[in-house]
Amino acid sequence: MDFLKRCFIKRPSPEDLADGLETAPEYTARWNSIRIIYYTMFLMSLGFSIILTGVWPYLDKLDPGAGKEFMGWIVGANPVGQMIFSPLVGWWSNRLGSIRLPLLCSLALFSIASGIYSTLELFTSHHKYWMMYSRFLIGVSSASIAVCRSYLSAATKVRERTAAVSMVSLAQTLGFIVGPALQGVVTPLGDHGVPLFRDKLYLNMYTATGWINVLMGIMNFCLFLPFFFKEKRIAAREAMVQQGKESEKETWKAIKPDYVSAWSLIFAFFILVFNFVFLETLATPLTMDMFAWTKVEALYYMAWVMAVGAIVASATFVLIGPLCKKFPEHNVLLWGGFFLMVLGRAVYVPMSDSPPKLAIPLNKTSLQHTAPYVYASNFTEVYSNLTRVEFDEISTVFDAAEESELLGCPITQEWCKTTKGMTISQFLIGYAFTAIGYPIGVTLITTIFSKILGPRPQGTWMGIMTGSGCLSRALGPVFLSTIYTKLGLYWTFGSTAVMMSATMLWLWLVRDRLIPPEYDIPTAGQELQTVTSKKDPGGVDPSELEKLNGTAAQILERPDAIVKPS
Repeated sequence: MDFLKRCFIKRPSPEDLADGLETAPEYTARWNSIRIIYYTMFLMSLGFSIILTGVWPYLDKLDPGAGKEFMGWIVGANPVGQMIFSPLVGWWSNRLGSIRLPLLCSLALFSIASGIYSTLELFTSHHKYWMMYSRFLIGVSSASIAVCRSYLSAATKVRERTAAVSMVSLAQTLGFIVGPALQGVVTPLGDHGVPLFRDKLYLNMYTATGWINVLMGIMNFCLFLPFFFKEKRIAAREAMVQQGKESEKETWKAIKPDYVSAWSLIFAFFILVFNFVFLETLATPLTMDMFAWTKVEALYYMAWVMAVGAIVASATFVLIGPLCKKFPEHNVLLWGGFFLMVLGRAVYVPMSDSPPKLAIPLNKTSLQHTAPYVYASNFTEVYSNLTRVEFDEISTVFDAAEESELLGCPITQEWCKTTKGMTISQFLIGYAFTAIGYPIGVTLITTIFSKILGPRPQGTWMGIMTGSGCLSRALGPVFLSTIYTKLGLYWTFGSTAVMMSATMLWLWLVRDRLIPPEYDIPTAGQELQTVTSKKDPGGVDPSELEKLNGTAAQILERPDAIVKPS
């Protein structure tokens, strides 16, 4: 039990308490609350990503006529809800002076909306609209992310903030990547699954992800009850001491952030998330189109690809610290983050020698077609005799109904007939670049952003950055799924590669402004000098000031000798 306490409860070192801003129990309670915030941020990202690989086959099962374009609207409904309600939830939290009640309400809504997603089979009609509505409600519940970021900036000291912000980025990134991996864990349940209620409600590979969200949401709700979560704010108190000011407002006015670098980082964050979410959104339909995988095969293989990606991303997070000690943070951001993301998009440009297999049902008439296939010829019909391949190790999850699936690139997508295909090697290499570049990019953007803002409460600015991420998550799936369906691979991956390259070029042009300013922390003697000057505008006797400075130096050398007034 003591070992578990040491693992999960952070104890302060003498250096942590040397500033006298808090006691040891207050330090432990503050860090316990911060770790609960980490888990909340992880869960909000998980709630978005856990359905990404399964939403298309689930939607196609409930409403075969919905189409991939409507899938983009379903995926985009989540960030739209978050973007609309983030300012309202933040305003509510400010009015209350506490984040507990807004977060409890958000987590309750998160569990209810996830339950709706898992019970869509009970509805008799309009399944696609109910699915979009459930995802919108989950997005509304995710508005608590802005509140979490605001609390994080208020509950950390300046020297702690970089590590804390990095951990939040890690939690969110792992949530994005672990979600699809959990989808892979429940894939053996199959398309039909286990009946739960009168043969109408089933626990299958689609609905299980929603029930996972319900259980984790209830657990997160319990963590914000007063017994576990105690709000501890310290940033404002520390800032006033460091700046030698008499009020919190006076402290903020003394700190002027660089607006060019701040807005550049917000835009870079938008582009980075836009590209990452796009890949998660289209990964399943892309592999089904390019490699002629069945729905179950696409879910199964993509889950493992994303699980390996999660391991690679975690290892990348470990390397960010050592890299930033050896190289400037902005250089690691540019060449380790954005450059790898650019390569990840560029490598997806089709390089196969032949176009993808077309999904056309076999019949006697089509089998009579004997003309050879020629790439880029002015043909009017292309035929495929591609059939499903059985794999012994995962045969239990394949249904007999899948034998009739049309495998390959749909003929309704005109570009499938004239565009070269993508190879599996291309897909895996591009995903590997993304799994390395995205963690570096999102972590260092947030870290440098926090440092540029300086030692001040950052709720408003973090809310703006969160909003930019919401906007990209809303626009990305809708815009790029439409481009993919209508125009194909060249336009899809060419446009994203240009986006990333242009953003990288701009960051390189303003690279000198991405170096955070250093804020001087006044010594005890300087603080005494400031306070004395304010009390006596006419000046201070130099000999008296020298005595005060000498006393301050003794205090700094022997802080244990300070006797606090009762």
